Amino acid sequence: MTAAQGFPAFSAQSRSTRGRSWWAKAWVQALEDTSLDNDQLRRGRRYANSGQVGTITISPGRIAATVYAPEDTYESVVQVDELSADDWQRFQEQVAARAGHIAALLDGEMPHDLVEAASDAGVTLLPGIGDLDPSCTCDAWELPCQHAAALCYQVAWLLDADPFVLLLLRGRTREALLDELQASSTRPVEAGVPIADVVTTPTADLPEPPELPAKVTIEQLAVVGIEPPDGFGPATLQLLVLDAARRARSILGALLHNAAVPQPLDEWHDTIRLAADFPHLGAGEELALGIQAWRYGGAPGLDVLAHTWTPDAAELNRGRTELQAADDDLTITAWANQLTLGPDTQLRLDREGRWHPYRLIDGIWTPSGPPSKDPLVVEW
Repeated sequence: MTAAQGFPAFSAQSRSTRGRSWWAKAWVQALEDTSLDNDQLRRGRRYANSGQVGTITISPGRIAATVYAPEDTYESVVQVDELSADDWQRFQEQVAARAGHIAALLDGEMPHDLVEAASDAGVTLLPGIGDLDPSCTCDAWELPCQHAAALCYQVAWLLDADPFVLLLLRGRTREALLDELQASSTRPVEAGVPIADVVTTPTADLPEPPELPAKVTIEQLAVVGIEPPDGFGPATLQLLVLDAARRARSILGALLHNAAVPQPLDEWHDTIRLAADFPHLGAGEELALGIQAWRYGGAPGLDVLAHTWTPDAAELNRGRTELQAADDDLTITAWANQLTLGPDTQLRLDREGRWHPYRLIDGIWTPSGPPSKDPLVVEW
C-alpha cells in the first residue's frame, strides 16, 4: 500500500494560484470547472496566498490539510478516485510502448503527453469536471468551500514542484511505477522459445537496436505533391499522416522495449478515436455520442455505448445491492449489463468491471462522466 506523504505548509506569498506548469494549470482548470461559486474560489485564492493552509498530506485518493481561518480552524479534504490495478496495468502498457516516456520518468520528468497515453488506455489520469470531491468541517454548502479551494490551489503549487504528486494521489509513487515498468520491460517475450535458449544465446553478433525516432509534430510534416482523395482537404490529409506516424512510432517503441503492441482497432473504434483526437476533422453529429463515450472511457466506454452484453450475474447483482443499500427508495431495473436508476439515470458495466454513468437527454441515453469500479462513487 502506498504510504501518505506530508508537504510543509506554504508561507504567505504573492504567487499565481493557477500555477506555472502544464500539470498545475490542468489541475486548476478541473477545480474551477467543477465549482459553482466563483466567490468561494476567490476567497480560496486569498487563503492560499496568505499562508493559512497547514501541512498538506497526500495519500492515494485523498488530500487533506488544516485551514486556519480568523474565526475557527477547519479540516478540509479533497478526494479523487484511485486508479484500479487494471487501470495501472493498461496505463503501464501504454507508457512502455512509448520509449521516451520511460526515459523521461527515469530522469525525473513527467511529460504531459502521459495524459494521452492514459487516454489511449481508457484511463483518466488528470481529474476532470466532477472528479474532485471536496469536503470541509465548516458549515458552507458550496463545493468547494473557500477552505477546500485554498487547499486545491496549493496542490497546484506542489504540482509545479513535482508533478509526480498526481501519481501518488492516483495510487502510485514514481518509484513504484518505474519499478513496475522496468520489471515488465525486462520479461522475455519470445513465443515458443525455451527461456534457457533465450538467456544463453550469444548476442555479440546482434546489431544494437535503433534509436526511436523523435516524435513528429504537425509543423514538421511535409505533405506536398500528394493530391488528397475526393472529400479530403489538405489539412485533413496532414492530420491523418500525423496520426499514422504517431501510431507507427508507438508500435516501434513497443517492439524495441519488448512491450505489448497497442491493440488494433476496428473501423468504428478508429473513426471515433480520430474524431476525438482531431476535432479539426469536423466529425458530424452522428459521431458526437461516440466521441463523448471515447473521451470518458476509451474503447470500453465506446463498447458499452454501442453494445449490450451479459455479465456474470453475481457482478451485476453486487452493484445493484450496493446501490440499493445506499438508498432504500431507489427503483432499479436491471437488463443485460445495464442498471437503470429512475427515469433518467443509468449505469452500464463494461467488460473490465467499470461502471459508466449515463443520463437520458432529449430521449437519448448519453455518456455523462468517467467510469468507476465503485458504482457508489460514479459522478453523473
